Amino acid sequence: MSLPLSANTIVVASTEQVSCAVGEESVILGLQNSVYYGVNPVGASIWKLLQRQRSVAELRDAVLEEYDVEKESCERDLLDLLEKMQAEGLIEVVASAAE
Repeated sequence: MSLPLSANTIVVASTEQVSCAVGEESVILGLQNSVYYGVNPVGASIWKLLQRQRSVAELRDAVLEEYDVEKESCERDLLDLLEKMQAEGLIEVVASAAE
Protein backbone atom coordinates (compact mmCIF):
# COMPACT_ATOMS: atom_id res chain seq x y z
CA MET A 1 0.00 0.00 0.00
CA SER A 2 1.34 3.41 -0.94
CA LEU A 3 1.48 6.07 1.73
CA PRO A 4 0.50 9.63 0.78
CA LEU A 5 3.48 11.89 0.10
CA SER A 6 3.92 15.51 1.13
CA ALA A 7 6.78 18.00 1.41
CA ASN A 8 7.65 16.66 4.88
CA THR A 9 7.69 12.98 3.90
CA ILE A 10 11.12 11.33 4.21
CA VAL A 11 11.93 8.95 1.34
CA VAL A 12 14.87 6.81 0.26
CA ALA A 13 15.69 4.46 -2.60
CA SER A 14 14.54 0.92 -1.89
CA THR A 15 17.08 -1.83 -1.33
CA GLU A 16 15.01 -3.89 -3.80
CA GLN A 17 16.61 -2.25 -6.85
CA VAL A 18 19.89 -1.81 -8.64
CA SER A 19 20.75 1.18 -10.77
CA CYS A 20 23.48 2.76 -12.83
CA ALA A 21 24.16 6.02 -14.60
CA VAL A 22 24.08 5.98 -18.39
CA GLY A 23 25.42 9.31 -19.56
CA GLU A 24 23.27 11.96 -17.89
CA GLU A 25 20.40 9.52 -17.37
CA SER A 26 19.93 6.56 -15.01
CA VAL A 27 18.59 3.06 -15.48
CA ILE A 28 16.93 1.32 -12.54
CA LEU A 29 16.04 -2.37 -12.28
CA GLY A 30 13.25 -3.12 -9.83
CA LEU A 31 14.16 -6.45 -8.27
CA GLN A 32 10.59 -7.14 -7.11
CA ASN A 33 9.15 -7.06 -10.62
CA SER A 34 12.24 -7.40 -12.87
CA VAL A 35 11.29 -4.23 -14.77
CA TYR A 36 13.82 -1.69 -16.04
CA TYR A 37 13.06 2.01 -15.66
CA GLY A 38 14.86 4.87 -17.36
CA VAL A 39 14.95 8.39 -15.97
CA ASN A 40 16.00 11.57 -17.77
CA PRO A 41 18.74 13.88 -16.44
CA VAL A 42 16.38 15.58 -13.96
CA GLY A 43 15.14 12.21 -12.74
CA ALA A 44 18.74 10.99 -12.53
CA SER A 45 19.62 13.95 -10.29
CA ILE A 46 16.67 13.12 -8.04
CA TRP A 47 17.58 9.41 -8.06
CA LYS A 48 21.14 10.21 -6.99
CA LEU A 49 19.78 12.24 -4.06
CA LEU A 50 17.44 9.39 -3.10
CA GLN A 51 20.40 7.17 -2.22
CA ARG A 52 20.22 8.82 1.22
CA GLN A 53 17.11 9.59 3.23
CA ARG A 54 15.71 12.98 2.24
CA SER A 55 12.50 14.90 2.68
CA VAL A 56 10.46 15.69 -0.39
CA ALA A 57 11.10 19.37 0.42
CA GLU A 58 14.88 18.78 0.32
CA LEU A 59 14.54 17.08 -3.06
CA ARG A 60 12.36 19.91 -4.36
CA ASP A 61 14.81 22.55 -3.16
CA ALA A 62 17.73 20.73 -4.82
CA VAL A 63 15.83 20.63 -8.13
CA LEU A 64 14.92 24.32 -7.81
CA GLU A 65 18.57 25.16 -7.22
CA GLU A 66 19.76 23.20 -10.25
CA TYR A 67 16.96 23.88 -12.78
CA ASP A 68 14.91 26.87 -13.87
CA VAL A 69 11.41 25.79 -12.80
CA GLU A 70 8.58 27.28 -10.75
CA LYS A 71 8.28 25.98 -7.19
CA GLU A 72 4.66 24.80 -7.48
CA SER A 73 5.28 23.03 -10.78
CA CYS A 74 8.46 21.46 -9.43
CA GLU A 75 6.76 20.12 -6.31
CA ARG A 76 3.79 18.78 -8.27
CA ASP A 77 6.02 17.00 -10.81
CA LEU A 78 8.32 15.70 -8.07
CA LEU A 79 5.42 14.26 -6.06
CA ASP A 80 4.08 12.63 -9.22
CA LEU A 81 7.47 11.02 -9.93
CA LEU A 82 7.92 9.87 -6.33
CA GLU A 83 4.40 8.42 -6.19
CA LYS A 84 5.13 6.40 -9.34
CA MET A 85 8.47 5.23 -7.91
CA GLN A 86 6.76 4.26 -4.66
CA ALA A 87 4.06 2.32 -6.52
CA GLU A 88 6.78 0.40 -8.40
CA GLY A 89 8.70 -0.37 -5.20
CA LEU A 90 11.70 1.78 -6.14
CA ILE A 91 11.50 4.05 -3.09
CA GLU A 92 10.37 3.63 0.48
CA VAL A 93 8.71 6.08 2.84
CA VAL A 94 10.85 6.31 5.97
CA ALA A 95 8.68 8.81 7.83
CA SER A 96 5.63 10.87 7.07
CA ALA A 97 5.36 13.99 9.21
CA ALA A 98 2.36 16.28 9.40
CA GLU A 99 2.55 19.50 7.40
